[in-house]
Amino acid sequence: MDYPKTLIEAVRYFSDEQVCIDSVSEMRWPDGKPTCCWCGKQNNTWLATQKRWKCKACRKQFSVKRGTIFEDSPLGLDKWLVAMWMLANCRNGVSSYEIARSLGITQKSAWHMTHRIREAMAPEDGSKLGGADTAVEVDESYIGGKLKNMHNKQRRAFAGSGGDNKNKSIVMGAVDRENKKVRAEVIPAAQRETMQALVQKHVKFGSTVYTDSHVGYTGLKLKYEHDFVNHMTEYVRGQVHTNGIENFWALLKRGLAGTYVSVEPEHLGRYVNEQVFRFNHRWVGKVRHTDATRFKAVLKEIVNRQLTYADLTGRSGQTAKF
Repeated sequence: MDYPKTLIEAVRYFSDEQVCIDSVSEMRWPDGKPTCCWCGKQNNTWLATQKRWKCKACRKQFSVKRGTIFEDSPLGLDKWLVAMWMLANCRNGVSSYEIARSLGITQKSAWHMTHRIREAMAPEDGSKLGGADTAVEVDESYIGGKLKNMHNKQRRAFAGSGGDNKNKSIVMGAVDRENKKVRAEVIPAAQRETMQALVQKHVKFGSTVYTDSHVGYTGLKLKYEHDFVNHMTEYVRGQVHTNGIENFWALLKRGLAGTYVSVEPEHLGRYVNEQVFRFNHRWVGKVRHTDATRFKAVLKEIVNRQLTYADLTGRSGQTAKF
């Protein structure tokens, strides 16, 4: 199936409900045999008037939305797939307000929709970066607002907590210099145990790892070829630098500050996943990803990634303004 290459093509292409159903169905069941979401059987009948299947084994009905990020959504797939196309391909992201205006839905619905799409963008393959004779850059970044930019109520809440970084969220990331892939996660604290556990989670033992001089990286030499730069005196020393991962931080912060403006810490991980997805889907080897292939990559991951509104809003936290 040829997917649309531009936004205007996507709007036109997905305006047909049956095209939307066929697109999702083909991605879920490449063999052309829809599988019952209730019993796992593939013996079913298409109910054309209801746009769903009826399983001949368990007699239950299921739609193409069942078991996906679209499940229980009253919005049509025409809106869902256009929103997915936009989020996958807008370089700095797209806000829920823009999605709402573009699709003619409420901002509340658009906000929930975009977070559900980000669930499909979350990495799940578990593959590690690096390897023999491969360099990986590792760094941490502090995300959030400055005390001087906060309202008095927020400033008082953080009063006496220490330096300006104390009220920020911490994101740790790694980039493979060979394949240009990145991994990034929100971490609770910039402590040695936490930071080194994340390095071991995402980087193969024996890789060459370059970091800054943060004390949390002390001891990496036990399992890696480790070298670092002290940013108090230098940023580059030959091949030893973290410029690659710093580039990712710049892209992440540009999207957060310019597009999303205000992000609650408990949701930050999904925004990080969104930027990681776009960063990792720039190239396939030496071939550049197209907007169509990026969209397809998200669509492939929609199954078993449900996120209810209750789960999305059931947490509380300070708002980090950028």
